[in-house]
Amino acid sequence: MIIVGIDPGLATIGYGVIQTPLRSRTLPFSHSRIKGKIKCLEYGVITTKALLEKEKRLSIINTQTAKLLKKYSPHYLALETLYFFKNMKTALPVSEARGVILLTAARKKIKIEEYTPLQVKMKICGRGRAEKKEVQAMMKKMLKLKEIPRPDDASDALAIAIASLGH
Repeated sequence: MIIVGIDPGLATIGYGVIQTPLRSRTLPFSHSRIKGKIKCLEYGVITTKALLEKEKRLSIINTQTAKLLKKYSPHYLALETLYFFKNMKTALPVSEARGVILLTAARKKIKIEEYTPLQVKMKICGRGRAEKKEVQAMMKKMLKLKEIPRPDDASDALAIAIASLGH
């Protein structure tokens, strides 16, 4: 089973692609159960430049997300929800980017699961207030990577994909 995790944004969208031999995501989640059984296929970021018009930035997100989904044909897309915001200036563009990602996946008939950062951190680190460095370290350990996945948007996306196991 292939799962794509996405940490949405307008300037930087993190993505992580994992593969697991598990046939169901509804089985109980445990680190020992999945450790060594998850393969990282790819991770990285989609970026858009602030100088571009918003419509162009959203178009880039659509195109790059569609390419990623076509390349891997995932069974699921796990997406972080917009759970809080400090100001509307940042919340609205991220919401618009999320909408583009949701539409892109829906057009490809990919099942979408959404998770809050708290849910992801709880699953990955065992506590909802874990720091970014803790999540990165767990991604390195769980996926047996040579180094911590960077930038943290990509690490978060991998964590979102892994946290979707067991749901």
